[in-house]
Amino acid sequence: MFEKILIANRGEIAVRVIQTCRDMGIPTVAVYSDADDAALHRLEADEAVCIGPADPGESYLDMDKIIGAARKTGATAVHPGYGFLSENHEFAARCDRAGIKFIGPSPKVIREMGDKLTARQIMIDADVPVIPGLSGREYTLTDMLEKAEDMGYPVLIKASAGGGGKGIRVVNGASEMKEALEAASREAVNAFGDGRVYLEKFFTQARHIEFQILADNSGNTIHLLERECSIQRRHQKIIEETPSTAVSPELRERMGKTACDAARAAGYVNAGTVEFLLDTEGNYYFLEMNTRLQVEHPVTELVTGVDLVRQQILVAAGHELTLSQSDISARGHAIECRIYAEDPENDFFPSPGKITWYEPPSGPGIRNDAGVYSGAAVPVEYDPILSKLTVHAETRDQAISKMIKALKSYIVLGVRTPVDFLADVLASEPFGKGEVFTDFIDTHFSGWTPDCGDAELACLAFIADELIPGGNTGNAAGGDETKIHTPFKTLGNWKL
Repeated sequence: MFEKILIANRGEIAVRVIQTCRDMGIPTVAVYSDADDAALHRLEADEAVCIGPADPGESYLDMDKIIGAARKTGATAVHPGYGFLSENHEFAARCDRAGIKFIGPSPKVIREMGDKLTARQIMIDADVPVIPGLSGREYTLTDMLEKAEDMGYPVLIKASAGGGGKGIRVVNGASEMKEALEAASREAVNAFGDGRVYLEKFFTQARHIEFQILADNSGNTIHLLERECSIQRRHQKIIEETPSTAVSPELRERMGKTACDAARAAGYVNAGTVEFLLDTEGNYYFLEMNTRLQVEHPVTELVTGVDLVRQQILVAAGHELTLSQSDISARGHAIECRIYAEDPENDFFPSPGKITWYEPPSGPGIRNDAGVYSGAAVPVEYDPILSKLTVHAETRDQAISKMIKALKSYIVLGVRTPVDFLADVLASEPFGKGEVFTDFIDTHFSGWTPDCGDAELACLAFIADELIPGGNTGNAAGGDETKIHTPFKTLGNWKL
């Protein structure tokens, strides 16, 4: 087993990895930027190394500094988390050359699966169904127009490299193609340094279904069931659940087998995710393979009882899987909500700042993977995720009810969060019926505004008075004013 593991990340995922390492008796090293001097992941780790300024390019994305920190502290392995360098094949290769184990798949697999065109061709060769579209390396505007006409509009232009909703444009007609192609390519260059794009058929009503897989170096490959990830904003997931209401036992068996076939075709080892698009006719198509731990992994852990981080570490250390496919079954239902510092009333625009008070919910069946605390800063330089709130219950209806109650008691002051928006989504009739598609938010929650009850407002006003003696009466005396944001609405201006 590894003598010490360095976590090349920050925030809630770094804290999550540290927790499993602690359970396994493995010392941990955190890396942090100047902006994260008092961050939770730094405080939780056994050791911590400052790797530079707040700018990610000079800290969390600086391979030399991270490898140097591993060498300095004697870390024999690096866990990349998700984001930053987690899907950077050159970083994985440099770790290998430095004699430091990269906890993830090989550099070759990361490179091939990170290029969507290469990944698409590998799946075609392995008879894995892919979305109809253009799979060639280079094509002209005329090629795009001809293929779009053949498939029928709308179509989707996608960046070959990267993800996170960048370099994506929906094209509804031929007149939009040229501008959308140029815009997607330009955005892809800015985000990934690679302007290549390709064309796919766009399904106006579809589901985003992904399968968690585990594979070891001895050829053993299993899946750990599906996750429903259709509730998205700006092509990014915000609510995930398992099992999916759209996946029957028969469909689950077929899709799970296809996911394992895809992993084998890629030569995959470690934990990964095979993502599919499921149409209204029950047809599914390969989207991409994420070569890392997913943000939404807690729902899988809660229904299967498998610690995915532990499995990652064991496989990286050369252990064979002790689990077989017959060992995996779903126990109950789990739902995860991503809690970001963002404003759902302003197109989910980031809301960095200082958290003046943080009190997450707790109780049986409630899990909160957090990277913040009262008084912590949410830097403007990084993804503003605060935590992942996950609940587990016997049935989907019970899980929905439990999550709504948990969200109603989730208190964050100082920054805006979408917890009230998430509660409204979960309480909506379409969600309750399981009618969730990738266009769910645009269809049902466009122009959403919060609805705050008098009892909730009075309760929060009391809380604010307790936290800040004098409450809003302090405004009359002048001085600096800061808005305190709650899960429900802004409670006026309160002097801090």
